[in-house]
Amino acid sequence: MSTPHNAAKVGEIAETVIMSGDPLRAKFMAEKFLDNAACFNTVRNMFGYTGTYQGRPVSVMGHGMGMPSIGIYTYELYHFYGVRQIIRVGTAGSIQKGINIGDIILAQGACTDSNYLHQYGLPGTYAPIADFDLLSRAVDKCKEMGVDYQVGNVLSSDIFYDDNKEWHQWQKMGILALEMESAALYANAARAGKKALALFTVSDNLIEAKAATAEQRQQAFTDMMEVAFSLI
Repeated sequence: MSTPHNAAKVGEIAETVIMSGDPLRAKFMAEKFLDNAACFNTVRNMFGYTGTYQGRPVSVMGHGMGMPSIGIYTYELYHFYGVRQIIRVGTAGSIQKGINIGDIILAQGACTDSNYLHQYGLPGTYAPIADFDLLSRAVDKCKEMGVDYQVGNVLSSDIFYDDNKEWHQWQKMGILALEMESAALYANAARAGKKALALFTVSDNLIEAKAATAEQRQQAFTDMMEVAFSLI
């Protein structure tokens, strides 16, 4: 079958999918990490590829920007394509001192200012969290690689250009960094009974007003990708 957003047939997507917001980063990962990569999707230019990594099947795919976009793609992967686990790699802006550009953040939990979770009709506030097995193995891999990393809460925000600079309020609660998708990924995984983990390379430091280049965002930051592929 295919969906309005994905031209793949059942069986063309592996049980593990590594996703990125930028479809060109998915293309980069396919070219750099996969053997015998075959493209399964170009609909809306949201590229998806399946190949092998160290002999194990894996797919890579873009998911676009924001929770509505990742919500669509991950829902379809979990429910229509038999995907068992999704690992999101992306960039994030740090809002705590001591977290530098190039550091890796492993999102143990994802707070949000979005209304995405309203759909579940829960009688309270749901806390979307990562799969512990994926998280713990990612920590081990970071230690093995000797890379600088942090584990903790991130904020999945609907707002990129925040007119009120409300991130200062989240900073007080120990939020490590800002991004825009992981809460929806974690909620979709929980609802489907599947696994998910989001990890990021810090591309911006909002406290020090520093930022990586567009080329670095798209193609550099390969340490987090190596961590992600180790979890297949």
